[in-house]
Amino acid sequence: MSGGAVGAPKPLPSSGPKSLREMPHPLATSSSEEMGPALTPSPDLLLPRSIADKDLSLPNGTPVDTSSPASSSSLLNRLQLDDDLDGETRDLFVTVDDPKKHVCTMETYITYRVTTKTTRAEFDLPEYSVRRRYQDFDWLRNKLEESQPTHLIPPLPEKFVVKGVVDRFSEEFVETRRKALDKFLKRITDHPVLSFNEHFNVFLTAKDLNAYKKQGMALLSKMGESVKYVTGGYKLRSRPLEFAAIGEYLDTFSLKLGTIDRIAQRIIKEQLEYLVELREYGPVYSTWGALEVELSEPLEGLSACIGNCCTALEELSEDMTEDFLPVLREYILYSESMKNVLKKRDQVQAEYEAKLEAVALKKEDRPKVPTDVEKCQDRVECFNADLKADMERWQNNKRQDFRQLLMGMADKNIQYYEKCLTAWESIIPLLQDKPETK
Repeated sequence: MSGGAVGAPKPLPSSGPKSLREMPHPLATSSSEEMGPALTPSPDLLLPRSIADKDLSLPNGTPVDTSSPASSSSLLNRLQLDDDLDGETRDLFVTVDDPKKHVCTMETYITYRVTTKTTRAEFDLPEYSVRRRYQDFDWLRNKLEESQPTHLIPPLPEKFVVKGVVDRFSEEFVETRRKALDKFLKRITDHPVLSFNEHFNVFLTAKDLNAYKKQGMALLSKMGESVKYVTGGYKLRSRPLEFAAIGEYLDTFSLKLGTIDRIAQRIIKEQLEYLVELREYGPVYSTWGALEVELSEPLEGLSACIGNCCTALEELSEDMTEDFLPVLREYILYSESMKNVLKKRDQVQAEYEAKLEAVALKKEDRPKVPTDVEKCQDRVECFNADLKADMERWQNNKRQDFRQLLMGMADKNIQYYEKCLTAWESIIPLLQDKPETK
């Protein structure tokens, strides 16, 4: 571990004011001297210069510090989001594995083992192992949203069966969900604020989580009071230009991902239908070869070739279903989570504007701004700073994830076509004329 104090959240260092225009495009390469100039984002995602360059200020003229804290690790020095982080800088490791099916009288459900290894002072032990089910992960996310309303909370995989999957207890579905839950906890673990949340600590360490859930229900009304400012009835006059640009970007991004997701699902469906036809098509040549003695060898070879192509296509479809689609869905949900944080920020600013206007309308002279107005302004600035920091971290993670995703998809397609090419080339010698023996 580093020589800093143990157990206290690391401060979020400022990297200076940054506009959304300056944030890296998710598919762009790193800007370094070796790699040349940065790639330009697609035209439909470019932001007007007036938006990108405009300084933000609150309605009363007070400038707002929207500095974006740097992410926990530089993308220029890593190729993996989770694996290449310097071990000396990480003091909390969490994994989700070993899914088990539980059959009870009233219900059947899956639990997952959550293993934690840490050197943080707030943990009593260096290692923990507990079992959690999906609704426990859902409880954790709700608690994080309640206690950290200014931060972006990573999304959970959809609770209900994903389209195209019939059995939610099948090995494929359970493994896909396990990967998503593991990613969910790793996102929280890598966050410099969320990873120190007391509810996250309880989730990782408590043997009986239900006791804490019941305790939480008793405190729900008090918690509601503490975040009342998020759900008030104030109306925002206009969203600041930079945050309006973020909202527009998220709308465009989620729309494009949704389109890609729908088309990818149709492609997979057509591949599976084509696979069914191929499996019926190949054996026909084999049965034909049994009737044609002179053609039996090339026909058997053709049947085997089609069989090899079937295997390659099946592997490609599985990779698309298990690796490609889940990432698309995660980021569609991620963009919705970011939109929700934006709405909360808007509500706090609307409350601040309303209170500031109420003070201005009062006729008596007030040399000092009321305390509740100052507190409301602090909340606005807190939302702005946290939202900017999480947006930059999200952009960095997204860029790295999509880079790996598209590289993996390209590699899988290359492997598929190479296998098909090899299969077809193998039957050419069988189809060529053989010299007659004298």
